[in-house]
Amino acid sequence: MFDDEEVPRVYVPPGWPAAVRPPGAEGWLRSATAFLLDQCPPEYRSHSVLLRHPVVLARFAAAFVASQLDATRNNLAGVRPGLGDVVEGGTIEAAVAVLQQEEARLVRVARAVGLVEQALRDVRFKPRL
Repeated sequence: MFDDEEVPRVYVPPGWPAAVRPPGAEGWLRSATAFLLDQCPPEYRSHSVLLRHPVVLARFAAAFVASQLDATRNNLAGVRPGLGDVVEGGTIEAAVAVLQQEEARLVRVARAVGLVEQALRDVRFKPRL
């Protein structure tokens, strides 16, 4: 994705978002901010404090993604009883599949946001053997 010559050799752990440059690389804060904004409600883009302080944005993004994950899990728990008398079984199973896919996506996003937040707090990642 990036030219090897312009990116310092920095280890990023599994789950690091592809759209975010490694910490310390040119444009890393810009790419981190853009990624974090993409995980938040669009209205967050209008708040200058979030644009000026990516670590604050990361905390907000982590909380927002966590709330989405909670909502998805609650919806998953209630979809069968909540829709059982309204739609046919095949539709319910399709809805369950959608929610399971969304849950898996949100778990990945939560990890990615958490990693970016750690990097913004100056955590240096090291490979584990």
